[in-house]
Amino acid sequence: MAESPITAVRASAYTIPTDAAESDGTLAWDRTTLIVVTVEAGGCKGLGYTYGASASTSLVHSVLGPELHGRESADIESCWSAMNAIVRNIGRPGIASTAISALDIALWDLKARLFNQPLVRLLPQARPRVPVYGSGGFTSYDEKTLCRQLSDWVAEGCKWVKMKVGRDPGNDMGRVRAAREVVGTAGLFVDANGGYVRKQAIRFAEAFADLGVGWFEEPVSSDDLIGLHLIRDLSPAGMEIAAGEYGYTPYYFRAMLAAEAVDILQADATRCGGITGFLRAAALCDAFQIPLSSHCAPSIHLAPALAAPRLRHMEWFHDHVRIEQMLFEGAPRIKDGLLAPNLSCSGHGLTFRRADAAKFEV
Repeated sequence: MAESPITAVRASAYTIPTDAAESDGTLAWDRTTLIVVTVEAGGCKGLGYTYGASASTSLVHSVLGPELHGRESADIESCWSAMNAIVRNIGRPGIASTAISALDIALWDLKARLFNQPLVRLLPQARPRVPVYGSGGFTSYDEKTLCRQLSDWVAEGCKWVKMKVGRDPGNDMGRVRAAREVVGTAGLFVDANGGYVRKQAIRFAEAFADLGVGWFEEPVSSDDLIGLHLIRDLSPAGMEIAAGEYGYTPYYFRAMLAAEAVDILQADATRCGGITGFLRAAALCDAFQIPLSSHCAPSIHLAPALAAPRLRHMEWFHDHVRIEQMLFEGAPRIKDGLLAPNLSCSGHGLTFRRADAAKFEV
């Protein structure tokens, strides 16, 4: 491939209302903001995106885009390092990391398109397909809505489903019991989003285990590594403690793994530095012999998930599945609870339906 310096970087934001009020153990929302970026080089465009704040677009236009302009597009490691360096005094976690993530994803898509190869072939591919778990079950849902959503995912072949807990602890056991009845033998996961305190979480871990819950996500804040370690040690056999979705840097993941805080690490390529950052998290999981699960944004995670050696499964998150299938041509769909790549397309295979998204633009 001839040299292909970056000639243009663009970003735009779109706020999409949810299809119903949503909440978890610590937050409530009624809309989701999607930030879409493109990077151009060699007559091709790479597409990337993240979910977060529309302020990311300003950072792309004023800081990150100018830093990338003129750099060799195929030198992704060099671009990634430059973007991380230039936000030193801005602050890397949060908005800066989401913007870097979107641009890194676009760079990987661009490189694969310039080579006319499916992205997964460049990473490279470690498995032909990857299982997903249905994720939603918001605390704002009534019991009927909760049970219908979870049972629909089981009918689509999902081996596991996940629901939210922690907003109303007094009601959690009844909701989990109802969920268990409708999902049958499928794996049942709960996610408190840090909504409990340590000893409360330990009590719930024991009670949830009696209902066959095998995954307890963020029983306490993911910043409380001591608490997560304690709950992991005291939880019943067969229950895994999961966290990591708020990791923005490899150092965060290393600290979490070194603290023995989780049985399974979660990483989000739209937050942790894109595909480059996700693969770093995957390497740490390999080093610590801990399984990995991708968080949200399934269309973006498919290629790196197929490449990660210890990947357990991907999250099929209701909000993002809905948005991606609405606004991206080529968004993957479940078949028998699995996702497989489209190897007939170069890059990650996604095309943004900009005209359809125009009504949501910020």
